This record gives sequence, structure tokens and C-alpha cells, in this order.
Amino acid sequence: MGFFSSAYSETPTTRQYVKYVPVGYARTHERMLGYVFWLVGFTGAHRFFFGHTLTGILWFFTFGLFGIGWLVDLFLIPGMSQTATSRFHPGRYDYNVAWLLCVFLGLLGVHRFYQGKFITGLLYLATGGLLTIGWIYDICTLNEQLSEANL
Repeated sequence: MGFFSSAYSETPTTRQYVKYVPVGYARTHERMLGYVFWLVGFTGAHRFFFGHTLTGILWFFTFGLFGIGWLVDLFLIPGMSQTATSRFHPGRYDYNVAWLLCVFLGLLGVHRFYQGKFITGLLYLATGGLLTIGWIYDICTLNEQLSEANL
């Protein structure tokens, strides 16, 4: 009995807590960034950001459903953010950072370097995002690429 009592008396009395983040609380796609992309939403940018690729393409070719869908999306963005958070896996790569890099520096492949895809990053850098075709492909598939990398 003496062995066990001395072992317990030597353990520190401090408690350690593990941070618990409820599902849906840590956002993969920030709502505010969605609103920033909504400002040019007639191009479908916010829809691509939240993972709605097909409607993003539709918004691009119809200028946000002739402006009407673009205005309606102003009120739908909170729901789109929540859906994207539950759909795509959080992890090492931040979706918001990757999207900003893709949109503003995508032709240079900076978002590819961020994901650790150095060979295609160099290829994008040398060819202007594979003559923009690769960059457009990444805009359509970036969420899935990051979700898979975050597993």
C-alpha cells in the first residue's frame, strides 16, 4: 500500500484540459471572406469559394442570374458558410488562405506551393497557371483538393 500512496502523492495536482471545439464551430470557410467574394459575386466567386461549383459556373455566365441571384445570395451566405464547414474537412491547410492565394496569385501557382505541390507550383509559375486553364481548374476543385489533403 505504501508504494501506491507514494506514487499518487508525487503526481502534480494541476489539471490539464483538452480544448474541445464542437462540430460546426470551427469554420473552414469564413463568412466574412464569403461576403468579400460576394462583392464580385456576379462572377460566381462566392459560390466557388463555398463549394457550389455548378452554380458558380452558372453565375459566371449569367452575371449572377442577371443580378437577381447575386442579391439573393447576400442573405444565403451564412447558410453556405455553415454547409461548407460541415462538408469540407478542416486540417493543416486553411481554406481561406488557400482561396486568397488562388484568386490573387493563382496564375503564379502560389496556392500550389502552399499545399506542398512544388512541382505543379513551379509549372504554374513558368506557364502562367498552365495558360490559365490549370488556374480555372483549381478554382473549380480547390475545396476538394484541400479537403483530401486535410484528411
